[in-house]
Amino acid sequence: MTAPKLKAKPKGFDRPGTVRVIKAMSNLHTRLYRATGGRLGKNWRVGAAARSAVPVCLLTTTGRKSGQRRTVPLCYLREGDAVVLVASQGGLPTNPQWFFNVKANPEVQIEIGKRRSDYRARVADPDERARLWPKLVELYADYASYQSWTDREIPVVVCEPA
Repeated sequence: MTAPKLKAKPKGFDRPGTVRVIKAMSNLHTRLYRATGGRLGKNWRVGAAARSAVPVCLLTTTGRKSGQRRTVPLCYLREGDAVVLVASQGGLPTNPQWFFNVKANPEVQIEIGKRRSDYRARVADPDERARLWPKLVELYADYASYQSWTDREIPVVVCEPA
């Protein structure tokens, strides 16, 4: 397997408005996904996924401060019965809010198409991350670029059936 070609970080990517745009697009994606039972929004076809779509699920967490349910669309990898997620936030300097919610309350719900299931989420340990990361980059090569744009190690989250 050859290493993916890394993309340059977009100019102005770290502006405060970037997170607001990501959040607005995420909300729209979630509404379309749910309204159509996943018919619309079940695949990510942006960037490295333009030619080969990456599957998308909806992750619902409980807000660590608010206690409210929060849902985000995320690309995922199936690993047996587990669903593997990447807390990339597009390579921004900080982890996404859903990641902090998962750490505070690992009981989550994942929707794939019309099916909703309960899972228990955990951060992959270093050995597990080292094994999963190449599979995730193979699934969506832009993860390698995102990692090169940030100083943080992008977390990998493993969700196992509850």
